[in-house]
Amino acid sequence: MPAGKETVLNDNAFLVSETDAKGHILFANKQFCDVAEYDEEELLGKPHNIVRHADMPKIAFKDLWETVQRGEVWQGFVKNKTKSGGFYWVLATVYPYKNDKDEQCYMSCRRKPTRQEIEKYTALYKTMH
Repeated sequence: MPAGKETVLNDNAFLVSETDAKGHILFANKQFCDVAEYDEEELLGKPHNIVRHADMPKIAFKDLWETVQRGEVWQGFVKNKTKSGGFYWVLATVYPYKNDKDEQCYMSCRRKPTRQEIEKYTALYKTMH
């Protein structure tokens, strides 16, 4: 896929990843891997920000981390980058939870945003840099 090309999620897409307390990937479902253009083995153990797009304002992720570290669910619109340099938009919901070893973890579930939401947040995020 050419650099800078948008990947539009399927209407029924459901991208899931799980991280440890420091944001390192513990699990990524096939849809997440396919859209991000990585094999699962390439993602496991890596910081989740491997897919962070430069257009995303740092304050959005500051808000995400502050929210989930309080034990609250965070939801927001995120522009991610693909391995080849393209991008895709998601509506992400991040759930904090403790695993069976009582370790803090985070589950992120993502679905397709509408074109109107993408346009709104593209414009908003440009004002936040």
